[in-house]
Amino acid sequence: MKGHPEILAPVGGSQQLKAALRCGADAVYFGLKNFNARRNADNFDGAGVAEVVRECHLHGAKVFITLNILVMDGELAEMRKAADEAVLSGADGIIIQDLAVASYIKNAYPGAYMVASTQMAVHNAAGAEELLEYGFRRVVLARELSLGEIRSVIEKTGADAEVFVHGAHCMSVSGNCYLSSMIGQRSGNRGLCAQPCRLGWKLGEKEFCLSLKDMSYVEHMKELADAGVCSFKIEGRMKRAEYVAAAVIACREALSGGRPDMRTLRSVFSRSGFTDGYLTGKTGPDMFGVRTKEDVTAAKDVLGELSRLYEKEVPCRTVDMVLRVREGAPAVLSASCEGLRAEASGEVPQTATNRPLTEEQASKSLSKTGGTVFRAGKIKCVIDDGLMLPAAALNDLRRNAIAKLEDGIAGKALPEYLADPDIPREVPEISSLGRYVPPASPVLRLRFARAAQIFAPAEGEELIVQLSDLERDPSLIDMYGESLLCELPALIWPGAEERVSAALSSLARRGLRRAFCENIGAVRAARDAGLSVCGGPCLNITNSASLAEYGHLGLS
Repeated sequence: MKGHPEILAPVGGSQQLKAALRCGADAVYFGLKNFNARRNADNFDGAGVAEVVRECHLHGAKVFITLNILVMDGELAEMRKAADEAVLSGADGIIIQDLAVASYIKNAYPGAYMVASTQMAVHNAAGAEELLEYGFRRVVLARELSLGEIRSVIEKTGADAEVFVHGAHCMSVSGNCYLSSMIGQRSGNRGLCAQPCRLGWKLGEKEFCLSLKDMSYVEHMKELADAGVCSFKIEGRMKRAEYVAAAVIACREALSGGRPDMRTLRSVFSRSGFTDGYLTGKTGPDMFGVRTKEDVTAAKDVLGELSRLYEKEVPCRTVDMVLRVREGAPAVLSASCEGLRAEASGEVPQTATNRPLTEEQASKSLSKTGGTVFRAGKIKCVIDDGLMLPAAALNDLRRNAIAKLEDGIAGKALPEYLADPDIPREVPEISSLGRYVPPASPVLRLRFARAAQIFAPAEGEELIVQLSDLERDPSLIDMYGESLLCELPALIWPGAEERVSAALSSLARRGLRRAFCENIGAVRAARDAGLSVCGGPCLNITNSASLAEYGHLGLS
């Protein structure tokens, strides 16, 4: 999908969809009623999903549907139905967190465009490479990366990279926050985050010490484009339509080299302003902020003006028409747009008793394309002398020809993998996946945060020791042998990848055999060093299908 970078807008319901399309978004993303990370948004379902996809394609916009939460074993059958609905709607891509979803889609619909959600915590080249080899086509990079780190990942992998450029920041790396689930039994990984980080937590005298300002990289979009980013993503599926309009317009202006209206953008929604701290590498206290009374009241001055921007349909395609009105034959209108052609037949013209139909009158009727995505272009009329055709008949011709043209455009926009119904599909039965059965005698593993804590394990016990401690004291490998697991950092930033890989290879030569990994990039790094890989809880494996997929990726 590489090419001109796209502006990807959030859609929580029909009003946000109008705002996104009519204000110039190149693509939109939204969820179904379930299995998406914003389950409290209006979302879409049933036959309405295909209609939404069709509308977007008529506007020249791509569609990405979110199936980006973790799935439980008892939901696998329902998940497959949701995946079918999403893919068969004609969406251009599916955004995914759980490998159970990815496994089903890549086997049931070969060629489907899968996007690795930010919930997969991809923050380095190893993570991106692992997912690309698995079958993903695009990766949403972690929001915590700097501009240089984003560039590095793209240069090393050649990945289609999607980057958030505006919207809410999570205090934790996406996918690895468990605060809401622990405090309120509402998990962000299940689409129900209650945002407890926005509460008045205190650290010493500092209040709201977990609440970050919203990010805004709008003024850095040219730099991000130069770094190779293919999609600029706006966060905010729970936000109002005016917010979507303001953000899309600001991004469009910035990408074209103009000056975005940051005042309006801040007025419609902010938490004490914006931050670009992660992108610029200038992290610190200035990144924190809360939604104040002044932030709330600022919106009233801009909402009316913003809502007027998407009140009416904005034509985005030009249609040329040729009308032929011949004696004794049905009137025919040919309509063409962007290489597609449609034809509609109408009434047989009558002999005029008063005023015959003129080219000017016919052109005026045919030009009334309001309410559609079309603007009238060249209109040619071939009318025999002395004939009359009612205005209603001309209007019917125009509507019918445009409807057929819309069908052609929508059909042309459907992904190629939906064109062939005979594609072989190899999807294992859910019953064949098998439920995980814990061993009769579980192994006790002792995890140490630092080497000074280590004590000799009892018979059959194993030790998890930090990579940094093993680097400092490799003799621990000789001391504990096969019972030792090396814990890789949960987050290995791009600047540390080569050092970590070199350290693992060195320790493997020294006799290290096993690694403990909590991120898909760490899984790849350990496997590449020849180590047996044990997965940690932050891999978010919550069902048998996902467990099987990680087994294929090397988890022992």
